[in-house]
Amino acid sequence: MNHVLIMAGGSGTRFWPLSRQSHPKQFLPIGGKQPLLRTTAERILPLCGWDNLWVVASGLHARHIHRILPEMPRRNLVLEPRPRNTAPAIGLAAAVLRERDPEAVVVVLPSDHIIKPPGKFRTIIRTACREARSGAIVTLGIVPNRPETGFGYIHAGRKLRSSGNLDVLEAEGFTEKPDLATAIEYLQSGDYYWNSGMFVFRADTILRELAVNLPAFHRGLERALALKGRRRQEAIRRLFARQQAISIDYAVMEKSTSIRVIPVSLFWSDVGSWAALPEVEALDNGGSVVNGDVIAINCQNSVLHAESRLLAAVGLQGMVVVETGDAVLVCPVAEAQEVKKVVEELRRRKRRRVL
Repeated sequence: MNHVLIMAGGSGTRFWPLSRQSHPKQFLPIGGKQPLLRTTAERILPLCGWDNLWVVASGLHARHIHRILPEMPRRNLVLEPRPRNTAPAIGLAAAVLRERDPEAVVVVLPSDHIIKPPGKFRTIIRTACREARSGAIVTLGIVPNRPETGFGYIHAGRKLRSSGNLDVLEAEGFTEKPDLATAIEYLQSGDYYWNSGMFVFRADTILRELAVNLPAFHRGLERALALKGRRRQEAIRRLFARQQAISIDYAVMEKSTSIRVIPVSLFWSDVGSWAALPEVEALDNGGSVVNGDVIAINCQNSVLHAESRLLAAVGLQGMVVVETGDAVLVCPVAEAQEVKKVVEELRRRKRRRVL
């Protein structure tokens, strides 16, 4: 059976000061009127229904998730004892899913992406699920429309087969965010796709991969899942306490020989920073995103967001200005990816109240 696992453990540091540890980006109404997590769930629900929709997240956010997704069974919320990036989180959720359904095919989706149109997206996911039943790990590769330096890339190899209007390609490798010259080469070659962070696999397939590539974690996970009740919870807590953070890309995708890529052309945004808002929200006559109590005079191509008081801006070009009750962010749109460094500095200074 097909199950959907939404990854909701991210911290959204590039959306500070609106995104905070206690209320990160996936719980914000970006690009619409409802939280990104809710939008992600509703987009995929026709494929899985509420009973087969799962979320993995920090226990700190359980209350938010139950409020945003009240229809989802409470047992379908898998809680990470500590944030350890995507590989341990996916491993834990896959082990729990395998208990429920030994034949489970798992669709892993980030909680904070915007994808349109939803019907086409679900058609692609159904094709990926069929491919994954044979034991392959399938990822969606977004066909690039520009030489983007902010995304990772998938290098695709030979065509294995076609399914409807979609091609299934062999994956030859994953690469990190390139410099501009390399990104231009990738775009021109036609063999590279943006890494969407969306994966489809059988639960037992990903657990076998973790057994090879993260053996100590896998052994601890199997021992923990053999226990019940509080003993199980305590074993998982200890396991995550000693596990280093590692992404599923590093742990599995860059090493496995079973990766398949389905190239897709649709509207996709990872809403990775304030600079992405013009892609997903309405613009004023100057090409700016303006939210809240804002007076913008002769401003162009900017992001102006006010939460608690009047924000007045004059003559801004390509700037981000975000006001909340306890902080103000000002930076060029071109530097929006670097907002995470503000969060790092706040942590260094132990400014917990604004984190």
